[in-house]
Parts: sequence; structure tokens; C-alpha cells
Amino acid sequence: MAAIHAAASDDRPWSAAEFAALLASPGCFATGDVRAFALVRVILDEAELLTIATRPQHRRQGLARALMADWQAEAARRGATRAFLEVAADNAPARALYEACGYSQTGRRRGYYRRGTGAAVDALLMARTLP
Repeated sequence: MAAIHAAASDDRPWSAAEFAALLASPGCFATGDVRAFALVRVILDEAELLTIATRPQHRRQGLARALMADWQAEAARRGATRAFLEVAADNAPARALYEACGYSQTGRRRGYYRRGTGAAVDALLMARTLP
């Protein structure tokens, strides 16, 4: 997962140790394969998409949309009725994916992300009800 995240991310990629720690924590699970993955945490009736990443050479093949469906179904099986995520305001492809998957904006964290240039980018909070 760390290698996929590093290939897919413009920001600081997460380390293998960070992924291992998250996966060892209660309620966390991952779905995906060597091309793409989603990492999710379910607590009580809420699911949070922690990160989703696709290797650049495998983008635009429907993998992220399939992962969204997979993790949401698994979260619902684990008792989640509502799902949450956050996305950088300047990440138009991810925002389009999340909106197509039924998410709507519920809030904003001003200047949450820092780019390599030092620029601050807002995080958009998004949510949806799970079926």
C-alpha cells in the first residue's frame, strides 16, 4: 500500500509503518489489489475513508469507483450507516468521483493541506448515507 500511495500522491506519502499501524487498529480494513486500494475505518455506525490510491498507469479504468463500492458494502456489513471522507478542494478528479458516488459536502477545513510549494489548500468534508 505504501508503494501505491507514494506513486499516486503529490503530497507526503504514508509509510509502510503508518499503514501497518492503521491496519492493526480496531475497525480498520483495506480493499484492493496491486493496482489500487482503499483504507477505511468503521467505528460504531460510521465509516471513514482514510485514503484511496490508484497507481498512475491504472487510472481511468474504473478501479477507484469499484473500490468505493467495495469498501462501502463492507462498511455496511460491519454496521456502518453513514460514510465520511475528506478531499483537497483542488483535487477535481477525486471530488468528481465522490460526488458520482453520492457524497455531498458537509464542511470545510480551511488551509488543512500543505502542498510542497507551501500553499495551503482547504479540505472538503463529504458524507453520504450507506444503503
